[in-house]
Amino acid sequence: MMMDNGVITNNYDGVYRDGYMEQEEEWEREGLLDPAWEKQQKKTFTAWCNSHLRKAGTGIENIDEDFRNGLKLMLLLEVISGETLPKPDRGKMRFHKIANVNKALDFIASKGVKLVSIGAEEIVDGNLKMTLGMIWTIILRFAIQDISVEEMTAKEGLLLWCQRKTAPYKNVNVQNFHLSFKDGLAFCALIHRHRPDLIDYSKLSKDNPLENLNTAFDVAEKYLDIPRMLDPDDLQNTAMPDERAVMTYVSSYYHCFSGAQKAETAANRICKVLKVNQENERLMEEYERLASDLLEWIRRTMPWLNSRQTDNSLAGCQKKLEDYRTYRRKHKPPRVEQKAKLETNFNTLQTKLRLSNRPAYMPTEGKMVSDIAQAWKGLEIAEKAFEEWLLSEMMRLERLEYLAQKFKHKADIHEDWTRGKEEMLQSQDFRQCKLYDIKALKKKHEAFESDLAAHQDRVEQIAAIAQELNTLEYHEVGAVNARCQRICSQWDRLGALTQRRRLALDDAERLLEQIDLLHLEFAKRAAPFNNWLDGTREDLVDMFIVHTIEEISGLMDAHARFKATLGEADKEYQAIVNLVHQVESIVKQHQIPGGLENPYTTLTAHELNRKWSEVRQLVPQRDGTLAAELRKQQNNETLRRQFAEQANAVGPWIERQMDAVTAIGMGLQGSLEDQLRRLREYEAGVYAYKPHIEELERIHQAVQEGMIFENRYSQYTMETLRVGWEQLLTSINRTINEVENQILTRDSKGITHEQLNEFRASFNHFDKNRTGRLAPEELKSCLVSLGYSIGKDRQGELDFQRILAVVDPNNTGYVSFDAFLDFMTRESTDTDTAEQVIDSFRILAGDKPYITAEELRRELPPDQAEYCVARMPPYRAAGAPPGALDYMAFSTALYGETDL
Repeated sequence: MMMDNGVITNNYDGVYRDGYMEQEEEWEREGLLDPAWEKQQKKTFTAWCNSHLRKAGTGIENIDEDFRNGLKLMLLLEVISGETLPKPDRGKMRFHKIANVNKALDFIASKGVKLVSIGAEEIVDGNLKMTLGMIWTIILRFAIQDISVEEMTAKEGLLLWCQRKTAPYKNVNVQNFHLSFKDGLAFCALIHRHRPDLIDYSKLSKDNPLENLNTAFDVAEKYLDIPRMLDPDDLQNTAMPDERAVMTYVSSYYHCFSGAQKAETAANRICKVLKVNQENERLMEEYERLASDLLEWIRRTMPWLNSRQTDNSLAGCQKKLEDYRTYRRKHKPPRVEQKAKLETNFNTLQTKLRLSNRPAYMPTEGKMVSDIAQAWKGLEIAEKAFEEWLLSEMMRLERLEYLAQKFKHKADIHEDWTRGKEEMLQSQDFRQCKLYDIKALKKKHEAFESDLAAHQDRVEQIAAIAQELNTLEYHEVGAVNARCQRICSQWDRLGALTQRRRLALDDAERLLEQIDLLHLEFAKRAAPFNNWLDGTREDLVDMFIVHTIEEISGLMDAHARFKATLGEADKEYQAIVNLVHQVESIVKQHQIPGGLENPYTTLTAHELNRKWSEVRQLVPQRDGTLAAELRKQQNNETLRRQFAEQANAVGPWIERQMDAVTAIGMGLQGSLEDQLRRLREYEAGVYAYKPHIEELERIHQAVQEGMIFENRYSQYTMETLRVGWEQLLTSINRTINEVENQILTRDSKGITHEQLNEFRASFNHFDKNRTGRLAPEELKSCLVSLGYSIGKDRQGELDFQRILAVVDPNNTGYVSFDAFLDFMTRESTDTDTAEQVIDSFRILAGDKPYITAEELRRELPPDQAEYCVARMPPYRAAGAPPGALDYMAFSTALYGETDL
């Protein structure tokens, strides 16, 4: 420690040396030496010496005369050092005086001070400058040297102490030990800061320096036992007061108030502890708020995802699918970020609690990280099930719409065919017919039976479609069932009526034998051809559903084969029409009344011609419909290939990034800073890659809108890619948080890079499965490999169980790297303890077992003082004054089980 003007250095920096005379000579050469300084030093040093000599019941009047024999000089040194010097010589001869002074100087030298240019002869001869230099050296060694503030020199430390203590006071700006104290306000501020009851600082004025100086000196002498070492008039009449005189007097203030300095140190320690505690409370409150908000959102979302209610229409189902897409694009991504932030805050909080020697934070019931992870997993399961249900529901409703249209079409054709059939079968027209008419009626009836049998398949198809609509829960199934029941009931009646009429015609047949062969031939050939025409028309307008090019190609091939049979059908048509022409020729030739009426069928050549023309018109229309569907399926195939191309690039990319992040998280690549830098680079790369995901989402939306439900070109689905993307983001954020916590632990605990690498290498060596955690036996082997002694006897097992209780307090059965690292570092580092905080509070309280709110507000910053007052329990011991607070219970609660 180097003191003012190079007068003295401590034994850490070099040898003590006296530069008093050299400094004086330098100031005199530069014209800076004020003759008044010697006068001020003489008064101040005399007062300082008397402040100590009075303890021995004596004093001095003239400093350059009273120390000449060395007796009072030796007595002064004994008083201020508390040690006994050699017995002085009592003679009055010059050599006796020199011997006594030399004994004093030798004692000073024994304290590590090397005096230069100051000898016993000068002191005995009454040399004032040498005497003042010697006393200044004694003051430096015994009054100023021990002053220490933030590892500064004694002078700098004393100046800094004055600056801190007077900082809040108006018109006080301490920059040195001469001009800054000239108006007396600095002295008054020092007294008021420590004893506000002695001086009313608000009544002091910078314009009254003599009054200020006298006030300070009088109060210090009367109440603080500090003698008047300075003269107010000298300070005012001198352009620049003597620095040594002011320092000597100010050092008396410092020693008087040294207890307050200890209180300030104690207050700083308490402020540090309370600040850490307040920050931890804020992080706890933020975690509780984020956890509650996220869990509440999941709770509100789950009923919607679990709902399976629709209006049973395709449009309503498509609307529900669009709502789900909106949820995945807009509502869920912010919650994914919120979940990652929640986990990051929780890990950071636990790390800070461990580093500050606080107990681990346990969230309120139902808000643990595991609870949130479980709720999130349930949400993802519900999302997957909801999307699968939506797609299957759309397929079901599309199938329902197709079946409903097909049912209506077939039912319309059937009802059109059966219209009037019951009346015809119930008719008794054959009663008035001739023989040939009866035979015609019978043949006609046989043709009807053939037609009826041909329509049996259509009725069965209608019933089968109605049954499928019931199975698929069609929303208008009641009307379908009613119409199907009417058709089936009518069909049963037609069967019964047909049987009854056939029996009647069989009875008449025995009487009538004539038959019209041409009409019969026409009826036989026209009926199946008509059925073929009806079936063909129905097939040509029949709706279809296909999902692949192969399926539409199959339909087009079948249509091509059908068109190849049109030539044979045209020949059959011409043959049937030729029969009609023959009938017309015969009727015209033989003038047969009513001969043009075919008694065997109701079909006419005109009707067949109409149906045949309609079939020829429907064929090219069917060609256009099939071609349009082929173009649609080709477009769907293009979408499949586009999605597969993107997915086959994105999927492996995500897997590679996951592997890289996992490798970094295992601590296998470089320092923690390198790992953090690489993780940041990966994080930036992942966010830069997001447009590929968005492009894939756009293609996937087009795929779903095209009703494409499978893709043979890729093993990846949009759902698996979404999950992989979210897992990649979560893994990067979690790994960054772990590395940051390791850096925080390393820096706060003073762990070297080599130690951290050794801990990580040992941990990874025994983490065979690369799970990032160790089982108890693996932990024991790891500790032994690091040199930790764990015996195989019962005591060794007890020691290991104690370690497990520290690194795995929740008995999970495994130990994470963070917990392992915290244990290894905590074994060799020191942290704040409850005992240290209690000792700090005891200093503030003046060794009392309690402390008052007034004392807390005086020594601590306002916010932390009020924090203590609000949380510190009352001190209830007998004789405690009102308002006394129990700082011991408060300090213990900071480091124990508490609600803080």
